[in-house]
Amino acid sequence: MGEPGAGAVRRGGAAETGAGEPGAVGSGAPGSGAEGNGPAQDWARVFASGAVGDVRLGERATLVQFSTAFCQPCRATRRVLDQVAGLVPGVAHVEIDAEDHLALVRTAGIEATPTVLFLDASGREVRRASGAPRRDQVLTALARML
Repeated sequence: MGEPGAGAVRRGGAAETGAGEPGAVGSGAPGSGAEGNGPAQDWARVFASGAVGDVRLGERATLVQFSTAFCQPCRATRRVLDQVAGLVPGVAHVEIDAEDHLALVRTAGIEATPTVLFLDASGREVRRASGAPRRDQVLTALARML
C-alpha cells in the first residue's frame, strides 16, 4: 500500500455527487449514522499526537486523503485536492499512506483508496468520499460545510 516511512504529507488545500458515482461524497462521519463505518475518530487528537507526522488542521477545513503508493486514482485525487487547497483560503490537504497507518485505517473505517475525509476547523469529520473526486465536487462539498 505504500513506501516504508512515507507517512503523512501535508498539503495546502472538497465534493458532492450522487451516491455511486466515482468520488461521491457521503454526508456524515462514521458513527453518525450516515455511513455506519465505526466510531468517530478524533482527528485533532490524531494530528496533535504526531502519529501521522507533523501535520495540522486547516484554519477552516482539512481534506484528509488516504492513499497507497501504486494507486492511480490516488495520484489524480492528490492533484485535485492540492489545487482546491491552493484556491480556498484556510483549507489544508493532508495525505496519509494507508499501508503505513493500518491501525488508523481500521479505526477510521477506510475501506478503499483513495478515500477523502472532509474535516471542519475543529477536526470533526463532516463528509467522506471514496474514489477520485472532480474539482467541482470538492469545491461544492467545501462550500456546504464552510
